[in-house]
Amino acid sequence: MTTITFYEKPGCGNNTKQKALLAAAGHEVIARDLLSEAWTPQRLLAFFGERPVAEWFNRAAPRVKSGEIVPEQQNALTALQLMLQDPLLIRRPLIEADGRKEVGFDQEKIHAWLGLAISSADLESCPNQHRNTPCPAPGN
Repeated sequence: MTTITFYEKPGCGNNTKQKALLAAAGHEVIARDLLSEAWTPQRLLAFFGERPVAEWFNRAAPRVKSGEIVPEQQNALTALQLMLQDPLLIRRPLIEADGRKEVGFDQEKIHAWLGLAISSADLESCPNQHRNTPCPAPGN
């Protein structure tokens, strides 16, 4: 069993399914609110590793879907500044365990890292991408 810190958007259906898969694999999942976390550029950057800047972005974020922000046109510094101002832009989840940090929920990668019962479901793409506004916060 591994203790996993799981930064999520509370109420996100995919994040709920992702946490359930990790828990079913025997891991302790500590969920944290990605949107209210006190991020710094350095701290966020640690989750992105060598990924291209465009892969740092949440493709379902309203500002990305509207075309206001085009991830492929951003450099690292600008991307980090945008994400600090609007955490909805951060690709989810951010996962931390055993000294390693990752972004997104690539089931094959997580299985190799932590062990996971792989699901055939797409747990990275937002099923509500057709919406122009973010999903409501829990309790609203």
